[in-house]
Amino acid sequence: MMTIERQHTSARMSKIVKCNNTVYLCGQVGNAGDSVAEQTQECLRRIDALLIEAGSSRSQMLQAIIWLADMSDFAEMNSVWDTWVPENQAPARACAQAKLARPDLRVEIIVTAECN
Repeated sequence: MMTIERQHTSARMSKIVKCNNTVYLCGQVGNAGDSVAEQTQECLRRIDALLIEAGSSRSQMLQAIIWLADMSDFAEMNSVWDTWVPENQAPARACAQAKLARPDLRVEIIVTAECN
């Protein structure tokens, strides 16, 4: 029988879900109103913290899904992303444009990783 562990759970969602040595993180956003680069840096800082709490790390990422409010921000987001991802350990990744929860949010990142 599988054990599913949920952390930081509310009526709507859990920030971390662990099952079968895999950790699923809810979407992370930066500080509303900041630049795309600043919002990306904050998303990644939050992802790092959640991965560590879950017993994982960015080097164990399996997949990343990135939502941008505007695809014209792709290069700016990637300038931060590319320096954050460990060399030769990039996850499978998708990036698309989407209307985010608030108009002053520019990027949201969802990560799945292996955990101990």
